[in-house]
Amino acid sequence: MLSGQFEKKGFFIATLIIFWYSSNIGVLLLNKLLLSNYGFRFPIFLTMCHMTACAVLSYVSIVFLKIAPFQRIKSRSQFLRISTLSVVFCGSVVGGNISLRYLPVSFNQAVGATTPFFTALFAYLMTRKQEAWATYGCLVPVVTGVIIASGGEPSFHLYGFIMCIGATAARAFKSVLQGVLLSSEGEKLNSMNLLLYMSPIAVVVLLPAALVMEPNVIEVTATIATEHRYLGLLILINSAMAYGANLLNFLVTKHTSALTLQVLGNAKGAVAVVISILIFQNPVTFIGIAGYTMTVMGVVAYGESKRRHK
Repeated sequence: MLSGQFEKKGFFIATLIIFWYSSNIGVLLLNKLLLSNYGFRFPIFLTMCHMTACAVLSYVSIVFLKIAPFQRIKSRSQFLRISTLSVVFCGSVVGGNISLRYLPVSFNQAVGATTPFFTALFAYLMTRKQEAWATYGCLVPVVTGVIIASGGEPSFHLYGFIMCIGATAARAFKSVLQGVLLSSEGEKLNSMNLLLYMSPIAVVVLLPAALVMEPNVIEVTATIATEHRYLGLLILINSAMAYGANLLNFLVTKHTSALTLQVLGNAKGAVAVVISILIFQNPVTFIGIAGYTMTVMGVVAYGESKRRHK
């Protein structure tokens, strides 16, 4: 009886992880497909579509499906803090989507793997939080690997690289800022409620930005849709998967340990790289692969060192 329960739980967690991988990697690949292959060159508008789906589906999931307990905003101060997080979150997602217009997914993931470096940097600058010297030492191969991978990347694009680094830094900044702004016990929100409040704010920020910076987005999208009749469906699926990735991240975190999540996250990046190379056939070099491998090994060592020195 007990072994049966363990088997069911194991099967449930394995299924969650498979769907988590599928949604995360699927969003990444669909973003690349839309922004590079379809001529749909509107990363701000695409991010707005993602945020709209997250706002609607978060509301349905929390209020009606009760996937997570509903948490109310308790003060104007808390709302302003969430708004600040939402703007930073927008910047990270838009920057990541812009970079996909110019960089292959494989290199995008290599740069994204440097998140722990920026997290450690911002944690020190903003909270004076210090790690053991051995932990900081693990960040050397993280940065060195990306430098090597950049030198060996046949499709290197400076603007795309700057956008990708900016998005990675913004993602790390948001995680540190979240710990600072929502640190009191009464103001902490789980990730699903935070997404519920951040998404509509993100839409309000992104809509005017898209209209100003991508003024012909509607007419061009309509033109492309006449040539590619599945464009609207792809954007819809892509937006739903963006929400699914957040939901599954919440569920995987809930049903596994932080260490398991960290290991799975590191492996996910490598899986995304392999799949993207197989699909998009972008050229890779031995130097690029060696650089990315060094970065991933540094990230793994950094996580292990943090765990040991807690």
